[in-house]
Amino acid sequence: MTDRTPFVEDASVAQLIADEQSTYRAEVTRGLGLFLTRQQAILGDIADDALELTAAIGRLTSGGKRLRASLCYWGFRGAGGSSDAREPVLAGVALELFQAAALIHDDVIDRSDTRRGSPSVHRQFGTLHERNRWHLSSDRFGVSAAVLTGDMCLSFSEEQFSDIGPGAASGTAARSIFNRMRTEVMAGQYLDLLEEAVGPDRTPDDAAARALRIVRYKSAKYSIEHPLGLGGALGGAGAAQLAGYSAFSLPLGEAFQLRDDVLGVFGDPTVTGKPAGDDLREGKRTLLIAKALQNGSPRDQELINSTLGQADLDDDGVSRLRDVIASSGALVAVESLIAEHSESAAQALKRLELDAVCRSALAGLATAAVSRSA
Repeated sequence: MTDRTPFVEDASVAQLIADEQSTYRAEVTRGLGLFLTRQQAILGDIADDALELTAAIGRLTSGGKRLRASLCYWGFRGAGGSSDAREPVLAGVALELFQAAALIHDDVIDRSDTRRGSPSVHRQFGTLHERNRWHLSSDRFGVSAAVLTGDMCLSFSEEQFSDIGPGAASGTAARSIFNRMRTEVMAGQYLDLLEEAVGPDRTPDDAAARALRIVRYKSAKYSIEHPLGLGGALGGAGAAQLAGYSAFSLPLGEAFQLRDDVLGVFGDPTVTGKPAGDDLREGKRTLLIAKALQNGSPRDQELINSTLGQADLDDDGVSRLRDVIASSGALVAVESLIAEHSESAAQALKRLELDAVCRSALAGLATAAVSRSA
């Protein structure tokens, strides 16, 4: 397929991008709705009570930036795919469902009560238990139901991806990317969990190296690199173009997650939708923490290791940790690394052979990914 847009003036490019993205995102949202409606019919045949599962998934997938789906779309278009093809829509829905699974399970692991300013899925099910005055523990019910809901999202994601047809069949580049993405993010999530448990025993240098590996495998690859490559593979991109996509998207993905780490400590809760300093209460051993341990005084190191991960950490405790992180130079160091990775991505994007619309669209997504406040 070929659908190359000739060079046009910047204002026209911006309008073309806005129109295409709006149409595509609407199609993904519509596709999610249709898919969940079909699943509701299946669950309704089992029991009306089971409809709570798809209701929770519907609430979670109704919001979000659709970043992964959008990257898939522009990867597809950059490889010569048509703007009205069905493949990137189905792949976008599959990515959104996989993202939902990752968020649900992540909130369970981190014991996070909120997601995007609303109760997390395990809290929704816990509240359902409490409201109906059911027996046994509402917390245990909520967590168990959320695990099942996340598992259902994983199953749904695979089902929708398989619906793409021959382009996503076993042995294709797209199937390989999709399979690898799922394995990597789960391994990255485990490494993140492991670091919370054994992090205080690491040397600061070792902690920094491990934090960067978690950045890459827990988020950077599945959030940015693989969605773009997936779209490219579905659009017929060859090995050279896919390598070029990775040269752009991997450093961008790392900058994206490092920005997320900064927001997890210094973000505005009214914008992020999560309590201030939530990553500190959850004990996240991010690069910010590793850099603060590298550069901080023994007293600062003791404060970090003794305070990080306290679920009942109050606002004063959060403020003290923030001050230590900032005064150690860790925040400046991470911001510098974000800028460095962003520049690497920008240079790689310049080397890609893309039309004006695709290049500008990817540049815009890159800016949004790194310059965000939520």
